[in-house]
Amino acid sequence: MSEQRYKLHWITAVVETVKALKDLIGPFIIVILVNGFKSESSGPWYFQYWSAIFFSLLLIFTLVSGIIKWRRFDYWFEDQELRMESGLFVRKKRYIPFDRIQSLDYTEGIFHRPFQLVKVKVETAGSSSGKDAEAELTAITKEAAGRIEEEMQRAKKMKIIGPVLHQYENEELVLVKKHEDLVEHTTPVPVKFTMKTKDLLMLATTSGGIGVILSGAFVFLSQIEELIPFDWLFGELESFVKIGVFVIGIMIVLGLLLVWLLSVVMTFVANYDFKVALDKNDLVITRGLLEKKRVTIPLNRVQNITVVENPFRQLFGYATVILNSAGGTGESSRIKLFPLAKRNRIIEPLQELFPNVDFSEPSEVIGKRGRYFYYRLKLFITLLIVVAVSYYLFPYGLFAALLLPVVFIHGIWQYKTAAYTILPKQLTMRFRGISRHTVFTVKERIQSMEMDQNYFHRRKKVATLTINVKSGMSLDASAIRHMSEEKAEQFLAWYEYHPESKE
Repeated sequence: MSEQRYKLHWITAVVETVKALKDLIGPFIIVILVNGFKSESSGPWYFQYWSAIFFSLLLIFTLVSGIIKWRRFDYWFEDQELRMESGLFVRKKRYIPFDRIQSLDYTEGIFHRPFQLVKVKVETAGSSSGKDAEAELTAITKEAAGRIEEEMQRAKKMKIIGPVLHQYENEELVLVKKHEDLVEHTTPVPVKFTMKTKDLLMLATTSGGIGVILSGAFVFLSQIEELIPFDWLFGELESFVKIGVFVIGIMIVLGLLLVWLLSVVMTFVANYDFKVALDKNDLVITRGLLEKKRVTIPLNRVQNITVVENPFRQLFGYATVILNSAGGTGESSRIKLFPLAKRNRIIEPLQELFPNVDFSEPSEVIGKRGRYFYYRLKLFITLLIVVAVSYYLFPYGLFAALLLPVVFIHGIWQYKTAAYTILPKQLTMRFRGISRHTVFTVKERIQSMEMDQNYFHRRKKVATLTINVKSGMSLDASAIRHMSEEKAEQFLAWYEYHPESKE
């Protein structure tokens, strides 16, 4: 492999500077609101303008830091490894074997797209379970990204067939593609799923973005509460209330509508042009309007497939499909394969992507023996809360008794949802907290299976069965609760059964 060293694009300095400045926006606003650009205290001019001077120096330091990160970062290919070196006073080196790389995830932000650049995240099986990737190249050309992918494919091919045969076949049969083909995809990969506009609008409408925006607003207000003239506001509010409750209600509705519209726009921009394609043995997910992201998930890393239906979306026949992937970090370990789609639209593309998985609905119910466990303990705890609230807040606390039928109905709802199917090489489970989850797991992907019984379970001969699969560097657990003891043991026997021992 070539030992030629490569530099990041100069836009890296801009991206790193903007990233650092974004983290300083909050403190900057607070300091300016408290002190202004000029202090009222007497003294030398540099005391009066200390906040402006401080942030000017911080801005210069941030810009210089971004330039240093760009100038002092090198990467190259050597001994079947991607090697990187960075740092000014302390030089850090990182070597990543190509055969350990799971995927290269590409992002095209607003600074990348005018220059035909991408940010590359390198994901490996040994990546930590946090949000950071194993390595990141902030800004390189698409041709350079293709060169990395080409070197990665060449290294993996050499590991399989050996260096001598690889060299011969590389000369005679051209085993590796040109990096231009890898980046531009001259032969388009087949697209298996796209989000329709109405699906995207439904996703934006029912997403949790409104809560995020409101919580962010509350956090900001809590930081500047000392600056808010509450006495004046309450005085104005008292005058405003006289106008009428109707007008106040309209203002609240308009405010919530504005927040909802902002949430819709954010979700729409983030998931614009969402596509899932199959490129040989990899799933390729692309999305985004202002910042275009491309995530690659090797099919052999997928551990299970979950169809999630929250109650509101379920009324309209919508569902979300989530994959758990072994290795990877953050978004690369628990992936929304289909963020939102009609329930009757997801089976066909899922069957094309995973032909060895049976996506039929589970048909076996857990039986009446475990029914009471779904609500008995929760009713008892709720009853204690109701008694306490009723006693201390009498008589209005008596309204807390309305929680009892809600808890009972929720327990029955969970009981009626629970189901499973055992196939020779697959286990399908369905359960619910609030949202309904249907989990499809191939037997060979199950890391462990547990049967739990407490004292009351043993008396009624019921048990809770949990299966664990890899999700990133941790485990994802799915459980069927309060099923009959015989059925739980049937699960364990199925998991322990090895067909090769009978042959």
